[in-house]
Amino acid sequence: MKINADFTKRVAVHFDQTDWVASPAAGVERKMLDRIGDEVARATTIVRFAPGSAFAPHTHDGGEEYLVLDGVFQDETGDFPVGSYVRNPPTSSHTPSAKEGATILVKLHQFDPADRTELRRSINGKGNAQLFKDAHEEVRVVNLTAGETLELDATEGLELFVIEGSLQESGEEFTNWDWLRLPPGTRSAATAGTSGARVWTKTGHLSQMV
Repeated sequence: MKINADFTKRVAVHFDQTDWVASPAAGVERKMLDRIGDEVARATTIVRFAPGSAFAPHTHDGGEEYLVLDGVFQDETGDFPVGSYVRNPPTSSHTPSAKEGATILVKLHQFDPADRTELRRSINGKGNAQLFKDAHEEVRVVNLTAGETLELDATEGLELFVIEGSLQESGEEFTNWDWLRLPPGTRSAATAGTSGARVWTKTGHLSQMV
């Protein structure tokens, strides 16, 4: 399966314009943003867990990175409420579930194979913050006031996900849970709407994909 697999092109996915797709686990649905592969895939996905749903125990050979958007996500290591940012490195394993339901943005099979860094952070109550940085990528959360412009340096590719609020990029409006991917070698800018915007960004990680 290939979804938005041409990394030389700008891609935008709007949450309200895409359908939920059932996963192999009962009560777990997905909106696929990009994907190369079937159930074991390099993938960026919004995943919704119905109350009481769970995935079977599994190992993330290529690592897992997620941000909790709604509810409380859980595994053997604890509970992760809204605003939790988690990195589970390659070879890690868990049994994810959501007793009361949860929605997450998750990226799979996108780690440096040698990375063994576990990370648990909360973006709640924070301003602009660097969530993670290594030689391959940087992940940030950025808060924009109304009308503020964010320069988007996609020299090595960039992803932007709107956590809340709205912004415009290249004349296109992005609101809650919308996603934008810019190809390596490009630059752009995004301007926050009247309510401002809170966004998650990831840079430096896509040059090897083109």
